Amino acid sequence: MSIAILPLAVFAASQVGTPGPANMALLATGARFGFRAALPFVAGVALGKQLIIWPIGFGLMQLAEAAPGVFTALKYASAAYIIWLAWKVANLRLGPGQAGAKAPGFLAGLIVHPLNPKAWAMIVGSFTAFVGPDVPTLTATATVAAVLLTCQAVMHPLWALGGEAIARTVAGTRAEPYLMWTLAALTVASVLFVLFANGG
Repeated sequence: MSIAILPLAVFAASQVGTPGPANMALLATGARFGFRAALPFVAGVALGKQLIIWPIGFGLMQLAEAAPGVFTALKYASAAYIIWLAWKVANLRLGPGQAGAKAPGFLAGLIVHPLNPKAWAMIVGSFTAFVGPDVPTLTATATVAAVLLTCQAVMHPLWALGGEAIARTVAGTRAEPYLMWTLAALTVASVLFVLFANGG
């Protein structure tokens, strides 16, 4: 077996394109600050996944097997951070360009995926399900990294753009707080699903 690139691409697109903590953050950022102002954050989110892919490809999961307690603690700490971000989203109000408000930047986006349990599960799944044991480490890691980055480059901006479109529709209406609470609830639900679907 080599690398099943087409199935990997389908898997990656389904994972990157569906709701999760990162996409909810992109949607909320686009809604709050507008698509153009969200672009540095979008770029950081996309590239931040590379900070996980390469260490995993070069053996981080072997370390996880040797010290499972450390990784379990990190997983729950990351989930707690994402839930805290969801609380902030729930209390945001929409409208690009509001006084005193500044969009999160590239560095803020860079840490989203390293603290995102869905991203870890997605990357581990990419290696275990679609890469054969005969594939050299560098080739396998570079392929997974390229496929995921391509999907992110297409889909992450769409989430931010969707947020801006939503803001134009509901900002200042009675529906606005309900929308933000729904986004926050979806973020929390996605984190909890990944935690419990992958062994707690």
